[in-house]
Amino acid sequence: MTGLEESRDMERVSPVTVVLHCLLAVSIFFLFISSWWMLSLPLPSEVFTYRELPFQLHKNIGLTVFLFAVVMITTALSRKRQSKPGARTKLERLTSFDHLIIYILIFACCITGYLSSSYSGWQTQVWWLFNLPSWTNENDKLNILFSDVHIWTCWSLLAVISVHISAAIFHAAKNDGIINKMFRL
Repeated sequence: MTGLEESRDMERVSPVTVVLHCLLAVSIFFLFISSWWMLSLPLPSEVFTYRELPFQLHKNIGLTVFLFAVVMITTALSRKRQSKPGARTKLERLTSFDHLIIYILIFACCITGYLSSSYSGWQTQVWWLFNLPSWTNENDKLNILFSDVHIWTCWSLLAVISVHISAAIFHAAKNDGIINKMFRL
């Protein structure tokens, strides 16, 4: 069997997973772009209050990314439990490891971003509907700590996503059917 024939025999990815994957990718791309933009804005003052909107939008999309990742990992675990037992190929093991690292970094980015926000003294509103609880009062040292960890986990996520995208481009160029599996072609 050729690689293309084998990939056609593989279980296809559900449409919900494909949509969530695309939404997650677009959202993460937006979060990276928006972070550079919002950090370039002047610090808040009585004159400059417009900085709150971009930060709140960034937080809301980050919270949504967290929920998308929870749904996707739950779906993946469910699919794994339902799959046929047997030996996994090297590619399947590598793909699982790649996704695991991406999910860990997404969760780390979201949690450290939320903790940084909690310790900053600024409220985190969920799509302007209600406030999430803060862990404590304003604490500059913890805000800086979680902000630094947030930045480094985001850079790590960007590096792993770059490898992920490179692998997708490689498989598309190789035409081995992996992309067809993902997009149900």
